[in-house]
Amino acid sequence: MAKKKKNFKETTIENFYDLRVDKIDELVAALKDDSYEPQGDISMNISDCTGIDDPKNVTRSGKQKQFDPYKTDFLGRIPTWIKAIFVKWWFAGVVCYFVMWGLSGLDALDQMVLLGAVLGLIVDVLVNPLFRYMETDRKEYNDYMMFPFPFKAFWTFFTNILYYVLVVTCVMFIYAGITNLVIHINGSASVWTGVEPLLFGVYTVVVDMIFIGIKDGIVRLVKKRGKKEIAANV
Repeated sequence: MAKKKKNFKETTIENFYDLRVDKIDELVAALKDDSYEPQGDISMNISDCTGIDDPKNVTRSGKQKQFDPYKTDFLGRIPTWIKAIFVKWWFAGVVCYFVMWGLSGLDALDQMVLLGAVLGLIVDVLVNPLFRYMETDRKEYNDYMMFPFPFKAFWTFFTNILYYVLVVTCVMFIYAGITNLVIHINGSASVWTGVEPLLFGVYTVVVDMIFIGIKDGIVRLVKKRGKKEIAANV
């Protein structure tokens, strides 16, 4: 026998929403008359604004929590450059941990290319979309991306991979230079600096931001020159 379908009662809008007709009338009157003043003080209690008496809206002292539409969360109070640098540093360290340490049996050149390719993939798939999620209409995270284009621009997938292979190559040259400097100071060929996630993340962010800074400087110069040419032709 086929099971009978359960009949669900539809909830009407009157029951679903706590409509405040008097507030609507006050709003209509205010729009019609500039001299209109609302009766009584406007309550900022969450329960009064939502019409829902929720125990979560009451503080430990028994007072009603106030509604603040302009309140920013903890992450919103952290400067953009700190969040951007931390995210880039953390992902670079994670990639170093899983690729460089996880595939330590590979040749040094293969490790370098694979590390750069994986880092470029992570940046294109995770880091840049995360920046897009956190940014506002000011596009403040564009200064921390080499290719600040929408995620649907699939060509950035390949350019990010090639770019971060270049970044990792420069980082490896930094490690080689530091190793040679330490050997020169100590006079011992047995001294060398190993690659580990924390310092690798720092070097990667430094090299990455140098390249991004050069790119941003070139873009600003081109835009400035274009504006001058437009102003001269007007």
